[in-house]
Amino acid sequence: MVETLIPRKIFFTRGVGRGESKLQSFEEALRDSGIASFNLVSVSSIFPPNAELVSRAEGLSLLHPGQILFTVLARNESDELNRLVSTAIGYALPSDRSRWGYLSEHHSFGQTEKTAGEFAEKLAAEMLASTLGKVGSLVYDPKKEEYVLEDKILATKHISKAAVVLKAGEWTTTISAAVLIV
Repeated sequence: MVETLIPRKIFFTRGVGRGESKLQSFEEALRDSGIASFNLVSVSSIFPPNAELVSRAEGLSLLHPGQILFTVLARNESDELNRLVSTAIGYALPSDRSRWGYLSEHHSFGQTEKTAGEFAEKLAAEMLASTLGKVGSLVYDPKKEEYVLEDKILATKHISKAAVVLKAGEWTTTISAAVLIV
């Protein structure tokens, strides 16, 4: 029998890196986010049913260097002086946690952390709403600072990172990631 790999915990992280090459700046962004010592595998956008959202510190404490990690990763980079690069991961969880939620990744130029994050959060909420057949009923609640859908959505949030290229010819990379722990 083959064991099913369903992540039981998930955490979010973000980072920025700078370097003479794209690869070096990406490595520095991974270091800044705390996930440089792992082998990352990109996966699509499902927040697993019943997965527990944990802090970055708790998530990292459960891992071992060299471990294969499944991630939803947003990455963006540039070496154009004064260019603003940003990334974000949004998520939307259903009230019924035995169902799956959604993660969305977004990478853009010229958007602040707030703008990129809000876009990613809305995207995840829209994906969840479409799965529930309720796209037209989705609204943003400014008091809760999240999207709501009748009694169907439990929570929406985002994590984002933006940075400006400070030196001509120096690469700047931002990453935002959801790390899924099996």
